[in-house]
Amino acid sequence: MKKLPFFLLLVALWGPAFGQPTVGLLSYDPSRAYDGYNLLYPLRQPNVYLLDNCGRIVHMWEDDASFLPGVVAYLTPDGYLVKTKRPANFLNDPIWAGGGGATVEIRDWDNNLLWSFTQNDSLRRLHHDIEVMPNGHILMISWELKTADEAIAAGRDTALLSQGKLWPDYILEVDPQTDSVVWEWHVWDHLIQDFDSTKANYGDVAAHPELVDLNWDTNNGKADWMHVNAIDYHPELDQIMISVPTFNELWIIDHSTTTEEAAGHSGGLSGRGGDLLYRWGNPATYRRGTADDQKLFFQHDTHWVRDFLDPGSTWYDRIALFNNRVGPQLSTANILTPPFDPATWSYPLTDSVWAPAAFDLVVTHPDTARMASSIVSSVQVLPNDNLLICSGRHGYSFEMTPEGDIVWEYVTPLAGGQPVSQGDTLELNDNLTFRITRYPADYPAFAGRDLSPKGYIELNPDTTFCDQLLPTVEPAMPELARLYPNPADDRLIVEWLTEAPAEVAIYDLLGREMTRFRAGGGRTYLDISHWQPGIYFVQINGRMAQKVMVR
Repeated sequence: MKKLPFFLLLVALWGPAFGQPTVGLLSYDPSRAYDGYNLLYPLRQPNVYLLDNCGRIVHMWEDDASFLPGVVAYLTPDGYLVKTKRPANFLNDPIWAGGGGATVEIRDWDNNLLWSFTQNDSLRRLHHDIEVMPNGHILMISWELKTADEAIAAGRDTALLSQGKLWPDYILEVDPQTDSVVWEWHVWDHLIQDFDSTKANYGDVAAHPELVDLNWDTNNGKADWMHVNAIDYHPELDQIMISVPTFNELWIIDHSTTTEEAAGHSGGLSGRGGDLLYRWGNPATYRRGTADDQKLFFQHDTHWVRDFLDPGSTWYDRIALFNNRVGPQLSTANILTPPFDPATWSYPLTDSVWAPAAFDLVVTHPDTARMASSIVSSVQVLPNDNLLICSGRHGYSFEMTPEGDIVWEYVTPLAGGQPVSQGDTLELNDNLTFRITRYPADYPAFAGRDLSPKGYIELNPDTTFCDQLLPTVEPAMPELARLYPNPADDRLIVEWLTEAPAEVAIYDLLGREMTRFRAGGGRTYLDISHWQPGIYFVQINGRMAQKVMVR
């Protein structure tokens, strides 16, 4: 078995030697954690942070304290930040509920504002999530006001209008290039109800699972009827998925329609217009199941899983999600495979309900209470098959291997949006974190960027652990060779100062061997144009000789 460089062995020594941290980086096994940078947009404060796996800030997009998250941010491959935000003061806003947004912005790497779109008035309000499409368009979720009269005319039970109005959700697609809305889908166009035969949309709910029961309600008749908290887009299928937590379901609709077709029941690749192509998690919502059949419980972060493992494929036909309220103090991360049939461009029913009957994968933290989060939260399938999970109410993020080992842990070091000190203890909801996303170290957005550490979010950070990852260079080696330029860009020169042959190996920060060769005398030219920016370690004849910085 090949020995790892000495600095990796220090991982196991960190806790006993330096004490147990309470915020920021809690633990880290670089040999098994996925290498990348973590995008963090904590609630109750305005800034977006990009952190390395040591919990150090490598980049930050600051904003005015009069704004708060609305509630997500994404980093595009070309280095643009697409973020949502809202005014910090919402007391006089006519539409407001948890997850409320208002504005979507595009900012460049240097935080210059390139584009902005706002929807927040008495009739509509953006909220929760967005999805950046491959063509640059942005899908957004919005509440739209329906008065009591409008709701009753559609067949809403008057007992389910505790606030005298409804805010059903709709989806709008905005083109930043033209600053215009180019497509819409409204759930209000796809309703059914069996409460009042004299009103619109009356019919047999169980006979029409593709329609939404207007009187399904688990939110005490509040205006925020659906509370859609996630949206995703599948470019190969041209379909949209949303998470509807008050229905305990995820829904899939056809995006290949025109806006006119999306308001009806025909058209598009599916031939079904804007009706639901697929819904899963709680068949009781369409009268074909009971509580025993429910699989989703106020879920968050429903999304298709990208297939990083098969270079010939862009997507898995799988869905990942964070299942919040599975049980008392129990949340799980789940993966399922919906039964899409490309021959009929549909999701066939099985025994009158949509499959699958069970999840492909159900995962929770070894200490289940640490992962339990009744709201917010996220899960990401990493390219190495590890899961990156955020338990949002605790602000606790961790990476877990398929074997169930925790190889990275981080606690958002904020209380009410203000940085706390290492050693402080946080209470539930102090550091609410909607999601965390890890981008690969070779993500195109990072090419040519300065990703050197620039401090920490927390005050009085414990820098010991990652400082110890950097080995001490032994001074006895320079008589063999010298390496330059340092820092290096595309080429590294190894100039030999002796004729004696030597074995050279160069490792990255995670202990991965980048190159190994045997040489002596003259110069060796190494092409390092494909290496990621960072620190590399040179061994000569098995002994640490030099650190090299690649820009």
